[in-house]
Amino acid sequence: MGTFNFDKLPQDNLLVRTIHSAVKGRARYKVNGLYGSEALKSYLGFRLSKEEGIAQVSANSWTGNVLVIFRPDFSPNAIALLLQDIVLDYAKEVRKLTLETAHISTAIEKAKIPKTSAHKQLNQVNNQLILASGAICTFVLGAGLLHRYSLDRSILLAIQNLHTPFLDRIMLGITSLGNPLALVLICLGVEFYLLYYRRPQATRLGLATASAIGLNYALKVLFGRARPALWDYIIHVGHHSFPSGHAMVSMVIYGFISYILAEQFPRSRKQILALSVVLILAIGFSRLYLGVHWPTDVLAGYAIGLAWLIACILTLEVKPKYTLSAGH
Repeated sequence: MGTFNFDKLPQDNLLVRTIHSAVKGRARYKVNGLYGSEALKSYLGFRLSKEEGIAQVSANSWTGNVLVIFRPDFSPNAIALLLQDIVLDYAKEVRKLTLETAHISTAIEKAKIPKTSAHKQLNQVNNQLILASGAICTFVLGAGLLHRYSLDRSILLAIQNLHTPFLDRIMLGITSLGNPLALVLICLGVEFYLLYYRRPQATRLGLATASAIGLNYALKVLFGRARPALWDYIIHVGHHSFPSGHAMVSMVIYGFISYILAEQFPRSRKQILALSVVLILAIGFSRLYLGVHWPTDVLAGYAIGLAWLIACILTLEVKPKYTLSAGH
């Protein structure tokens, strides 16, 4: 796998650092130079796919982490040494091409590394953005139709027919998961976990949380819409109704947390995203059940929250391009 001795390299100058290897046959590594480099990500995937004994590889250019699942008889240090040699090989290829071009794409082409994986990832991102944009348009269109045909009141009165003491307790529990205090505590818990493992998403989650709460407050003051008064509330609420803070802020916070967890546990990505969608929708419905928001408030909250979530992920996660040819 190379001539470099992993154990004797200076610990403060490692190209590859093991950050989690508690599970046998599974380890996560921090790769110096992977931040923002789709070229290195493709190169790592291409090289590791040819190694016997490696079952799965998941490289993330936004976090700089590489998750490797390998045969139990392999050691995490052996995998780290292999990763380091691949990174050094990549650096050599880039240095050969710096006199001809500064674009990493040329290095990939001349090294004859297939671009199919990069194209697939670009298509996947585009498809996700299209789906998210479709969801935002659906929420906006739904809110517009409800307002146009004055259906807010009739929908709430129909939901009131579902009320039972038992369902009241369930909805109070669900809506509490969208309360500002609960959301802040959940964010703090996730941030402490991320900080403990030195994950860069901790600061980004805090910024997403603060910005979502601040934006929702500003919008409430701007529109100043009164809350429904169709029956007596069983919870305490403020004065402004539009947009729903529970719907909007839970979309941003739970959406961002599920995004982080899906990146950390790629095998459970679908289950994580499905649970977050169910939770966010349940919180929005609980506000209608309790009669403290109009349906248009909730739909608008979802639309604005999803748009803000996409903005947070795109602006807070993308880092400046990092290349090994720069000498780092």
